[in-house]
Amino acid sequence: MIRFLTGAAALSLAATQVAAEPHRYEIDPTHTTIAFMVDHIGYADTLGVFLDFEGGFTYDMDTKELSDLEITVKTASVESFNEARDNHVRNKDFLDVENYPVMTFTAQGGNATSDTTGTVEGNLTLLDQTQPLVLEVTLNKAAKYPFGHSRFTLGISARGTVQRSAFGMTYAVENGFVGDDVELIIETEAMRVEN
Repeated sequence: MIRFLTGAAALSLAATQVAAEPHRYEIDPTHTTIAFMVDHIGYADTLGVFLDFEGGFTYDMDTKELSDLEITVKTASVESFNEARDNHVRNKDFLDVENYPVMTFTAQGGNATSDTTGTVEGNLTLLDQTQPLVLEVTLNKAAKYPFGHSRFTLGISARGTVQRSAFGMTYAVENGFVGDDVELIIETEAMRVEN
């Protein structure tokens, strides 16, 4: 998903320069989890997930270049395994889903920190505010899927932290009832789009 490997920008095959070929990938909704954790009064973190999302990106396995990454999440799909809490999170104190039904993350590149890890620097738009977001990304596997769709697939883990007050979501920050920092957890399988 990012420049995971160092090396030349293009492969040499039989002493002939081979042009890099970017491919489009789409996240597999049945094998993707977009989750978050946030502190609750200092006792424990509350875990939640978003159930309705879509996204994709363009990635070149040879040059390790990422572009055109966009993930769109429907905010009303939040699920924290408690109906009363979910209804509160959907209202104006938090996600205000009636007025802001989607949030998006976009990025145009990344930087390697090792052969299989790196960062993706992009922008998160939430509550009509756009703020920078850095994701720490690990490429777990890149191979043809062994069954089912049989497409070339990237297995990716990503982590990041959002300060919700930066988006104007200040409810219960000052009194410490709900943490300001929200940890993002993304686990996904991204399938290569076949022409």
